[in-house]
Amino acid sequence: MSKQVEGMRRMLLILNKLRQRERFVPRNELLAYVNDMMDKRYGYNRITMRTLERDIDDICEFFGIVIKFNRTSQGYYINEDYSSYDERICELMMNFDLINAIDRDANLSSFVLAEYHRPLYCEWLVPFVKAIQGLHPVAFDYVNYRKDCSEKHFCALPHYLKESNMRWYLLAYDGAVMKTFGLDRIRSLEMVEGKTFKRNTDICVADLFRDCYGLWNDDNMPVEYIELRYDALDGRFIKSSPIHHSQQVLVDTPDELRISLRLRITNDFVMELLSRSRSLEIIKPPHLRERVRQVYEEALKRNS
Repeated sequence: MSKQVEGMRRMLLILNKLRQRERFVPRNELLAYVNDMMDKRYGYNRITMRTLERDIDDICEFFGIVIKFNRTSQGYYINEDYSSYDERICELMMNFDLINAIDRDANLSSFVLAEYHRPLYCEWLVPFVKAIQGLHPVAFDYVNYRKDCSEKHFCALPHYLKESNMRWYLLAYDGAVMKTFGLDRIRSLEMVEGKTFKRNTDICVADLFRDCYGLWNDDNMPVEYIELRYDALDGRFIKSSPIHHSQQVLVDTPDELRISLRLRITNDFVMELLSRSRSLEIIKPPHLRERVRQVYEEALKRNS
């Protein structure tokens, strides 16, 4: 196994250890954890504290996650601004180990069935990364699926790239408004290299999507209290994979699961409800119940 792969595995272990602790991880404890896991999982030799510190510097360079050291407690911690990376770290570790396992053991691919997906127009990813890093405005044509695929030209200030439901999205300022653009709908991209802009670093990205499902977040829509009921079977799936971070269990019996949510009722959220509607009963609010009923009614007419 190459030194690069070995180093990547150490970095992922460091991130995994730090994300599990709300407070500081002592320096010696972190080193011991990395050495023990590298030995048990992969049979690597032990590393020194100096190598650990180099790995922490590399994490900042490769992942953009700053790990700080508290001298009073003699412990490491991830800056709270990066708490939203928790799920991504878990996913990255799992995928990295799985890919390497398949590469190392050809027989594994005969019983581990990976799902491969690649969003359309992924060639825009690298140009957008360069534009964001270089603080360059971008110009592009954008296809509007809701208006017969008509195209509109935008000059925007790119700030973030985000993946959701197997699609990549650009978060960029169009004038004074932060908008979301699907990369699969972008055409004729041009980076304005002769100009630069000042990036807004006061944005709390987690807050942008805290009250929505997916990426569609309209501040003009109210955050509403939602109450849903499922039978016990569907309830087991809902508990194991919550619909939204605001999900709270109200009733959990052998016959039913009742949950509450607080978010904006967007089209993406309604589509998510429909994806597991076998036993769904919408208790609150009444207008959501009526909206879903109308979807079912129209679908029944089309398929009768």
